[in-house]
Order: sequence, then C-alpha cells, then structure tokens
Amino acid sequence: MTTVPYRHKMAAHCESGTVTSLLNHAGLDITEPLVFGISSGIFFGYFHKMKSFTFPTFIVRNKPGQIRKNISKRLGIKFYTEKFGNPEKGQEKLDQLLEKGIPVAVQVDFYYMDYIPAWERVHINVHFIVVVGKKGSKYIVSDSYFPQLVNLETESLKKARFAGGSMSPKGFLFYPESIPEKLDYRIAITKGIKKACFYMLKIPIPFLGVKGIRTMAKKIVDWPTFARDTEHLSHEIMKINILLEDQGTGGAGFRFMYASFLQQAADLIKKPELNDFSSRMMEIGDGWREISLFCARIGKNRDLGQERLLELREMLNRRAFTEEDFFKQLYKTIKS
Repeated sequence: MTTVPYRHKMAAHCESGTVTSLLNHAGLDITEPLVFGISSGIFFGYFHKMKSFTFPTFIVRNKPGQIRKNISKRLGIKFYTEKFGNPEKGQEKLDQLLEKGIPVAVQVDFYYMDYIPAWERVHINVHFIVVVGKKGSKYIVSDSYFPQLVNLETESLKKARFAGGSMSPKGFLFYPESIPEKLDYRIAITKGIKKACFYMLKIPIPFLGVKGIRTMAKKIVDWPTFARDTEHLSHEIMKINILLEDQGTGGAGFRFMYASFLQQAADLIKKPELNDFSSRMMEIGDGWREISLFCARIGKNRDLGQERLLELREMLNRRAFTEEDFFKQLYKTIKS
C-alpha cells in the first residue's frame, strides 16, 4: 500500500482545480480563480460544422493543457511532464512517483472513472485527476468533481490514460517540480488579463472570441437542418445548458469564476478598478445563465420553432455586444 497525505478539494473545473490542488500541496497558497485568470482560461469558440464534430458545438475555455502551461510561463513554476507510448511503462512511472511520495496528475478519458455512476459518464479525453496512492489492485484518486477521495481499478485507470480518439492522453502525467520563492503576481495577472482580452477581441478568426459568439448567434437558426429529428434537436439545445453550467465551469461558462479572479486580482495588485469589472462580469454571467435556463426550458418543452431560435439568437447577440465592450474596457484599464 502506498498513500501520499493529500488534502482533497472539490473545484469548479478539473484542470484548474487539479493544478491548484497540486500547487497547494506543494506549499503555494493560490486559489482556483487566480490559476484560471492568470492562465487566461476564459474564452469562447464556436464550431458550426467540422470533421471532428457531428453537430455544431462551442467551447468556453482555452485549450486543454494551456492552464498548466500558462501558469508555468507566467509564475515561473516548473512542472515535470511525460507521455508514454507503452501503457506498462506509463503505469510503472506512476507507481515510482507514488513510492517517492509525489501526488501525480494524469489526463484521462472520463468514461473510465468507474466511481462515477454509469449514466453520467461520457467519452472525453481531457479530464484531469490526481493519483495519490495505491492499495492492492486499486489506485486512490482525488477527482475535483467528486466529494471525497475514491478508489479506481488499475485496469480502469490504464484504459483511461491510454484511450484512443481525439486528444488521446497517451499516458500524460505531470506534477510541480519547483516553485519560485518569490512570485510576481502583478506581472502574471497583467499578462493573463491582456492575453484573455486578445483572445476575446483580436484573434482574426470569425469563430473565436466575441466573433465566435456572433457566429453562433447567426448560425443557431440553422441547427434544425443538422438534427435527425425533434428529439435530437431538443438534446442539442439542452446541451447548451450543460456546457455552460454543468461541465465544470463554475457556472455561466466560467464567467462567475472570472469575476472572482478579478476581485482577488484587485487586492493582489492594488488595482481597485478591477472590482468594478468583477461586478460587471457577474452581470455578464447572469446573462449567460439566462441563456442556459432558456435553452433548458425550450429544449425540455420541445418548443423549438423558428421564433424561439430567433429569440435565442438575440440573447447571444446581446452577450457578444456586452462582452466586446467589457474586454475593450478591461484592456484599457489593465494597460494603464
């Protein structure tokens, strides 16, 4: 039996929560909103019809892996990372690290987390958990979506770490190797905010950032043409609520978490103006939550006529207008 003393915490999102938890274990007092904000986690992308998507979809955070990479870059924290071509070598390395008393984050396919009820599990290769021990044929796991430490069968973890398909984990693992004695939060927070503003405003691609919100608004009325039937369309419309609220966003597509980041940043870098932006982002989050509730209602009631989709389009256009103004003003403020 190998067990690393580890304080389990639930979190709003698996990657930001996992990175935060590991940094806390290593002695750094940092919150999940700070990790998310410094790493420029807030984002939007709309994918109408692409080879890898069977139906239009959207994202509300930066690319998986970028939270760890950006935290490393902006705070000077060094992470040990490794991928494996061979499952046995991947498991052997994990066991070696646990024997040394090192808790290890691994990327997995969420479907194989057998402590989660079967009806809640879906195949998605970008879930992150922390492995903190091994007892017999089971690993001891800290999953930020679960209220306590759990056991996971060795075979399940192996399947999860070496699942195929899009963004295959390839046994990827990481842990913090070193943290600087002094961290310059002013520079890190400033860079994190500037880059988030760039992502939302200035990427010259029509389906990313604020442009992506507008593209989704324009295209949402075409969704019925991609659906097999009313049941399928209902499922996809209700999934908007799931992507914004239920899949580890902290609510409203990470907008509430970003508001918490701005509030904490205001104190850390002595820039009280950010408190006003925090309040504004909470209002923006409320607007996204209205969209969530609207989609859940019309999807459940099968009230999916053109009139309702046009109403949804206008709600999305309002979000685009509000976020464009918000990030323009935020950039001016942080730049000064």
